[in-house]
Amino acid sequence: MEVIICPNAQRVGEVAARKAARIAAPIGSKVVLGVATGSSPVQTFAELARLVASGDLDLSEASAFALDEYVGIPEGHPESYHEVIRQTVTEPMGLDPARVHVPNGFADDLQAACQAYEDAIKAVGGVDIQFLGVGTNGHIGFNEPTSSLSSRTRIKTLAAKTLEDNARFFASIDDVPRHCLTQGLGTIMDARNVILVATGANKAHAIAQVIEGPITAMYPGSVLQLHPHATIVVDEEAAAELTLIDYYKATYANLPEWQRLDV
Repeated sequence: MEVIICPNAQRVGEVAARKAARIAAPIGSKVVLGVATGSSPVQTFAELARLVASGDLDLSEASAFALDEYVGIPEGHPESYHEVIRQTVTEPMGLDPARVHVPNGFADDLQAACQAYEDAIKAVGGVDIQFLGVGTNGHIGFNEPTSSLSSRTRIKTLAAKTLEDNARFFASIDDVPRHCLTQGLGTIMDARNVILVATGANKAHAIAQVIEGPITAMYPGSVLQLHPHATIVVDEEAAAELTLIDYYKATYANLPEWQRLDV
């Protein structure tokens, strides 16, 4: 893993976006993005939109695949991930809506919808850059603890901690859907590059487990230790429980200039 520790959340977004733009440059405008919801990636997506607006990043023919969607919430619902992705990714980055895909949590046949999603990712040749956040219980996507490390897109029941964390987006915890469709850990691991961002002290324990803990389904994000091109970008608060924090800082500080992502 490449671990980059930034002074604050704004710099996390800037560095993660710069990393993505560097990966995307040789691929060109047809880059395939994997996009996440939640609060962590918002600053990264805003910075990517700025790079597009300035002409430093070409996403004119890009495709995007969302990680997950609630089951039973229609597409136009303000808390549906269709709507969140439209507001944070599709419109700010100027993506063609026809190339932006979100799992269909309102389908009559959810298993068929999951297989169709896997097929759609394969049809475009796979994801080039997968953006991730991490839950306080270590989940990525909605792959809750004990998820199979080789799982594919499927329906999942949300953990009590996830319901509690997501209640802030709804009128009450009782309004948070109990089920979702999510890309599996195996699906995520198929992406050629992964960029995980996390900010805030409430993510510190999860980040320590993902980066330095054992590879275990109890902290699903730890599977990224097996990924050949995983970059973790965190702020000081999210990095607070890392044992090797000084090593990560020294490693980044001593990178050759051409490898650095300072902005």
